[in-house]
Amino acid sequence: MKSIFVLRHGKSDWSSVSASDHERPLAPRGVRAAELMGRFLRQLDQIPDQVISSTAVRARTTAELGIEAGQWNSTVSYTDSLYGASVDFVLGLLQQLDDSVGRVLLVGHQPTWSELTSELTGGARLHFPTAALARVDFDIDHWNEVRAGNGVLVWLVNPKTVKGMTCVS
Repeated sequence: MKSIFVLRHGKSDWSSVSASDHERPLAPRGVRAAELMGRFLRQLDQIPDQVISSTAVRARTTAELGIEAGQWNSTVSYTDSLYGASVDFVLGLLQQLDDSVGRVLLVGHQPTWSELTSELTGGARLHFPTAALARVDFDIDHWNEVRAGNGVLVWLVNPKTVKGMTCVS
């Protein structure tokens, strides 16, 4: 079995004077949410083997804070290609993963994340607020077998829901 975790970056700081959308940082609320989601995966004992994040500052920071707060020992990589990526591009990226990876966490942006999760699970319309985290499972042995519609949405949570769980807050 293979699992994909899809994490939208935390709330960004729109008051920042950063030069571009790509450089916009997280707001304090986004920092707290990223840390919470990292601890959530640790508590569930579902730490990803590999993390692949967009290079946008808010996505990269979300990944780094989640890893630190959750005390993960995951392989991490960053790619410019996830910023504004198409669903087909992300599917291709997943299909090229090494089969030794059982769980991968993708950190990036809307609307790609809701479209990707919908495509992987057969077309359900999903709402993906900032720092929302989904888990999609595949009954496959090899990443090159990932196809649209052959995943199962196990859960989709947001920071507000996770914060209400006393074991994680």
